[in-house]
Amino acid sequence: GDSFPCPKEGCPMMGHYADRFPAKLKRVNQKYFLNTAADPPFATWRQKVFIKLSGVKKMRGDINLVFHGTEGNRKEYEITSGALSQDEVYTKYLDVEINPKNTKQIEFLWNKAIFTLLWARLGAETVNITHGEDGRR
Repeated sequence: GDSFPCPKEGCPMMGHYADRFPAKLKRVNQKYFLNTAADPPFATWRQKVFIKLSGVKKMRGDINLVFHGTEGNRKEYEITSGALSQDEVYTKYLDVEINPKNTKQIEFLWNKAIFTLLWARLGAETVNITHGEDGRR
């Protein structure tokens, strides 16, 4: 998350296209950490999620986002769980298995805890998702 989104010259690549980033090749003994998907092609796309809630003041539950791809695939990601408040801003970095170019819909889900009042309502006042590749929303 420290270099999010990628710089103007793009995110450095490893492997075949690494020579496109000569300034990065001058360093030695670098460590690389990769988050991979469970299924082929094992790629993920870093996205920053920002959510501001509206509704009741405080309650318990969880917030998830479901990414729907153009090929009918869907992946669900937990944003937060536990105490929820309309005064809080929830920010999380996700490594999403669906390419942002192939995302047709993002669904906002919240589940309240069983012991929360039945009439409690909660929604999203703001949901921003920034793609790491070029800072697009």
